[in-house]
Amino acid sequence: MFKSQQSEDVGKLILRVMLGGLTVFHGVAKLGDGSALNWIGRQLSDLGLPSVLAYGVYVGEIVAPLMVLAGVYCRIGAGLMVVNMLFAVGLVHTAELLTLNEHGGYALELQAFYTFAALAVMLMGSGRFAVRPD
Repeated sequence: MFKSQQSEDVGKLILRVMLGGLTVFHGVAKLGDGSALNWIGRQLSDLGLPSVLAYGVYVGEIVAPLMVLAGVYCRIGAGLMVVNMLFAVGLVHTAELLTLNEHGGYALELQAFYTFAALAVMLMGSGRFAVRPD
């Protein structure tokens, strides 16, 4: 059986790889689709925010996940991911906040999973198996 600390570090690594690895796909998809960035910019403008903030999606969905994956300033990267997810929910999913999907599950379960996984990584840190452990 694993030693307690080693077991925790392996768990943190698994969580980091899952969170960073899955999130970075969303960012890479947006790199190849300029219309996505324009759409996000319009949503921000409609709320009275500068549309240039749309470029933050690249920070939240590419840079931050890579930080989490590598374990380099992992807590900061995870915090950026939390902010990114809060913007995503606020811009796109507010109507679904208190709804269920067609299968009876929470309509925003994926968004909640990403948000709270990032929050957990932010609170726990990278663990020992990282380029720059916290």
